[in-house]
Formats: sequence, C-alpha cells, structure tokens
Amino acid sequence: MPVTVILLWVVTVGAASVLAAGYIRRYDRTDLAVGLYVIYLALAQILATKLIVFNFGLFTVVAPAAVLIFPFTFQLIDIVNEAYGRAQTQRMILIAFISQVFMVAFILLGTLAPPALFWQGHESWRQILLLIPRITGASWVAFLISQSLDNLLFSRLKKLTHGRHLWLRNIASDVPALALDSFIFITLAFWGIVPIWPLIVGQIVTKCLIGAVDAPFLYLSRWIISRRPR
Repeated sequence: MPVTVILLWVVTVGAASVLAAGYIRRYDRTDLAVGLYVIYLALAQILATKLIVFNFGLFTVVAPAAVLIFPFTFQLIDIVNEAYGRAQTQRMILIAFISQVFMVAFILLGTLAPPALFWQGHESWRQILLLIPRITGASWVAFLISQSLDNLLFSRLKKLTHGRHLWLRNIASDVPALALDSFIFITLAFWGIVPIWPLIVGQIVTKCLIGAVDAPFLYLSRWIISRRPR
C-alpha cells in the first residue's frame, strides 16, 4: 500500500472522528456523526466492488477495498453509543439502513435508463454498478446483524466496566462484530463469483488491523465530547 494512500487514509478518518466529536460537543447533537455514518456505508458498497491487495510484509491478503472505510462505521457507532447510549445508536443504524435502500433504488434507475449514444462508458458502468445491488443486499444482512451485535456488546461492557476501560469494550465489541460481518457479507456477496474463503480471511485480518487504528481516535473523541457544557 503506497505511503501516500496510508497517510491520506489516516488523515481522513481521523478528521472525520474529530469533527463528529467536535460537533457533538458544540451542539449536543448527532447530526454530523449520522451524516458521516450514512456516507461511509454508501461508499463501502461502491468500494466493495474492487478487490485489492494488502501487503503486511510477512503476509499478503486480498480483500474488498471497502475495508479501508467500513471499520470506521463501528467507530462512529461507538462514539454515539459512548455519548448517548444504545437507543440513540439504534436510531442511527435505522437511518443508515433506510438510506441504503434508496441508494440502491437510484443506482438501478440510473443503470436501467438508456445511455446517450455517444457515451462510451455504459458497459463499464453496468459491470461495476450492477454488482452493487447484490453487494448492498449482502451488506444489509451483515450490517443489521453485526452493527446490532457491536451496539449490544459495547453497551453491556460499558455497564460491566462501569464506564472504564474504553479500549477493552471498543476491541471486545468491534472484533466479534467485524468477524461476523465479514463471514456473512463475503459469503452472500461473492459466492459463485470468486473463491470466498481467502476473501473472508483477508477481510477479517484487514478489518481487525485497520479497526485497531481507531482506538486512539475513539479516546480523542471521548475527550473532546467530555468537554461539552453540561
């Protein structure tokens, strides 16, 4: 993975986390976090159509490009859960789910509409974007199960630890949810298209490694939110 791509990725996801937390601190509302969450999920459906190579030095895996962004949907879930609790987080998940339904509907409308005679990109468009309904359908199933599991585990662990050990509940909720999401999503999205087990392993490995990067941002976000007026 080129260094420029890694740096751009870190800066982008870090800025999104800080801005979402800053918005919560300033306005005591989740609007920006919800907006970013919806955008992240929409982009994940599109990025999932491309399979990329991750070279970690000692080993190399292949995974959908969506792993670059999808683990941070869990981070936004955790930020909102930490600040407002499980009920508000479930509302956020519902809003995102409804948004995905309309996204797929409009992609299908745009794909089925007749192209201009002089436009040369129609076949490429169809090859890529017609995968999205299947990928999104698989993502919906995996998303509703895994995000709800993450939300439940995070809330339960917060009670058990009495609000302490944020790093523990972040990892202990995200890793099982990410693994379950990978198994469900890859099986439903790519069965019969490509060998799925290398993709499942690759997605679990990359999601867990990438997801670990969000811990410092989560602590930073909690610190920013904790400074909001009461």
